[in-house]
Amino acid sequence: MVTSRAYLENGRLGQGLADVRTEVGRLMSGFIANGAQPVEPAALLPAYVLIDLYGEDLRARAYTTHDPVEGELMLRPDFTVPVVQIHMANGASAARYAYAGSVWRRQEVGSKRPTEYLQAGFEVFGGNDPAADDAEVFAVLATALGDLPVMPVTGDLGLIFAAIDALDTNERRKGALRRHVWRPQRFKRLLERYSAKAPLSREREALLQSVKDGTAREIIENSGAAQGVRTIDEIAARAEILLSEKEAASLSEAAVTLVSSVLNLKSTMGTAAQELRKVAPMLGGAADQLDARAQALSDAGIDVSVLPFEASYGRTTLEYYDGFVFGFHAPDRPDLPQIAQGGRYDALTRVLGDGKGVPAVGGIIRPEAALALKGGAS
Repeated sequence: MVTSRAYLENGRLGQGLADVRTEVGRLMSGFIANGAQPVEPAALLPAYVLIDLYGEDLRARAYTTHDPVEGELMLRPDFTVPVVQIHMANGASAARYAYAGSVWRRQEVGSKRPTEYLQAGFEVFGGNDPAADDAEVFAVLATALGDLPVMPVTGDLGLIFAAIDALDTNERRKGALRRHVWRPQRFKRLLERYSAKAPLSREREALLQSVKDGTAREIIENSGAAQGVRTIDEIAARAEILLSEKEAASLSEAAVTLVSSVLNLKSTMGTAAQELRKVAPMLGGAADQLDARAQALSDAGIDVSVLPFEASYGRTTLEYYDGFVFGFHAPDRPDLPQIAQGGRYDALTRVLGDGKGVPAVGGIIRPEAALALKGGAS
């Protein structure tokens, strides 16, 4: 149906379109009333920026095109990255932004998810009180959702990073675990590999011995023409990494239990810090931050005694959230995505700001999904 749009059968014509525009306008007005200035990033973004952030597999999720002048471009898969770029380019230390518009995502064959849908968002940069900013963004979106039949959930990816930092292992292993926080199965396999000595083949044992003897490069150079795209230097460097892995001490059972306990932590926001101190007493700083956020949410009028908390929530989203995360879903409408979601992404501002990051937290509402939950467009 040519007048259909995401989650709405009649949203591109007449009253249906008017309803969508009214909803977007209502959300934008609410965000602006909270001090945000409107911002409108370009729809076409340089592909290399996004690929550098998310890796080559982003090509399977984003629409790409090639411009003879600009090179490879992508239709924006979301707003956060271009909004961060705008903020960092302006050199502003503190600002608030509101935006609304389309994003585009490629879907797998047979998927019923839309390839184009609207997002309306509210972002806060450069605040001096992260807990208060986290609470404000959550409260602003909760207020915008009004009496819609949605259920909230909160989490904190920072707890997982704190648990990784507390491990007694080398920095290379910690780095690998950090990179795969958003890939739960890969993360689990890494933990298993680091906690057990895997048997080595005779060929690998010989290769690692050659690294010790200083003869690895000679062996590689005398092995014939290189296969694939790796250079001799890259192969030699990889062999050295394999040797360091073989000689590194295995993660203890206590270390694996620590990470697993943090990953599996579920409670309410009001008791999350207390539960964290029970399972990971060495993460006192992270628990203090949880306490501060719970107090800030309470001060913002949120009942933290019933607000669900899951430490692993948000691990399968785009790879920029690194702290507080949250979402609102509709339990009675499993056909709809999360109606709203967001979180903290301090590290992303450092990456896009050439190391000069600022605190940042924000969230989006899907206007079409919200309208569908209300009963659809007219």
